[in-house]
Amino acid sequence: MEPVTLPGLPDPGRPLVMGVVNVTPDSFSDGGLWFDRDAAVAHGRELAGQGADLVDVGGESTRPGALRVDEDEELRRVVPVVRELATEGVRVSVDTMRARVAEQSVEAGAVLVNDVSGGRADDRMLAVAADAGVPFVLMHWRQHSATMQQHAVYGDVVREVVDELRQQVAAADAAGVPLHRLVVDPGLGFSKTAEHNWTVLSRLDEVGVLGLPVLVAASRKRFLGQLLAGDDGEPAPVERREAATAAVSALAAGAGAWCVRV
Repeated sequence: MEPVTLPGLPDPGRPLVMGVVNVTPDSFSDGGLWFDRDAAVAHGRELAGQGADLVDVGGESTRPGALRVDEDEELRRVVPVVRELATEGVRVSVDTMRARVAEQSVEAGAVLVNDVSGGRADDRMLAVAADAGVPFVLMHWRQHSATMQQHAVYGDVVREVVDELRQQVAAADAAGVPLHRLVVDPGLGFSKTAEHNWTVLSRLDEVGVLGLPVLVAASRKRFLGQLLAGDDGEPAPVERREAATAAVSALAAGAGAWCVRV
């Protein structure tokens, strides 16, 4: 995977680092810690100060089994945080599956749209992405969180992920999203078992055959907890997954990832 520069984003000569601000009460990683608007803004500011190239603001948990939040609530959570951070000069991305949230977040200053459904959850999203003029992340996605693990069935997980991402890229291209603004994400943990995740990571170069920058988001996910399981077989708690997150993210960067989300 060759180094790439996307419109409006920095080119520091290394993989980018995307920090995470979950404005939610129920995200698996840090649900509730940054749910208050002021706390979310302060956290985003802190991440930028620590060197995050992008701060990814999301208002809907996508942990396995999570139910969807309604659109008005997602807008209430996300847009003010995006606006305030952008006003302060923080480079903000928005993590959303909804076209209206993406649209209003870009108007508020977001410089990238990160859609974990890859444009599949909202019929308007690809049209909005085409008009927005900012980079757009297409993640490999099969179904919403409430039922996604029922769809974790593959023959060859990497081949099927790449084939399905290729279809999503073609749909975005047909909708008018310029290819030079597209990023792909293999979707670790989304409709995938721990074994699937490790296989994707070990063959990350095959995702690169799409010819697009690759975002890798392994941070604190359950398969890292399973790797560090105790004698009782229970996955290590979220707070004990930091070293594994750093190691896997560094290995993904070394394998050619354009950006790691942590």
